[in-house]
Amino acid sequence: MLGAYRPVMDTHVTTTGQSSGLLGLGEVLVGSLPAALLTESAPDRYTVAAVFSRKPDRDEVEEILGSDTRSYLSRQGYPTVEVTVSDRRLEIANTNLEELRDGLAGVLAERLADISADVQARRGFAAARFEEASHREQQRAAAVAALAESVSFVRRVGAGAAPGATRRQNTPEDRSGASDWIGEGGAARR
Repeated sequence: MLGAYRPVMDTHVTTTGQSSGLLGLGEVLVGSLPAALLTESAPDRYTVAAVFSRKPDRDEVEEILGSDTRSYLSRQGYPTVEVTVSDRRLEIANTNLEELRDGLAGVLAERLADISADVQARRGFAAARFEEASHREQQRAAAVAALAESVSFVRRVGAGAAPGATRRQNTPEDRSGASDWIGEGGAARR
């Protein structure tokens, strides 16, 4: 039976099938395991450090350390297991390699993927809201500009105009003339 565990002690144990976008765990840090493993004096439970598939961001770390993760682990049958984050490592306390192999590793992988997907969904929703608000603002600004361009400062026929005067059209040349006045001192600079 001891021979079955020997590869774990000599190499890193890796998991496969992790999505590059979702947070997962890649390997157990063998050097962090108790030196007495697989001896008569080996502890029953200890802390196992596992390397994240990528550096977790702040929101993911908060979720990992939150009460929802503790409740999730309890519901899955691991009420004494505790997790902490140390840089790019998840430290899994009050467990052992056998418990991880027999199911806890999959439970942790599922929890991390759920956390990561939830964080990404919230960010995607926020980005979509921002994009929508930006698009509405661009439409509003264009509507204001179009409304401002529709204003025509020409005298109306019959409102104090000399007899026989005709209404003059507001042409693009007339509107562009306003920009010539900006440097003349009569207009405020923007």
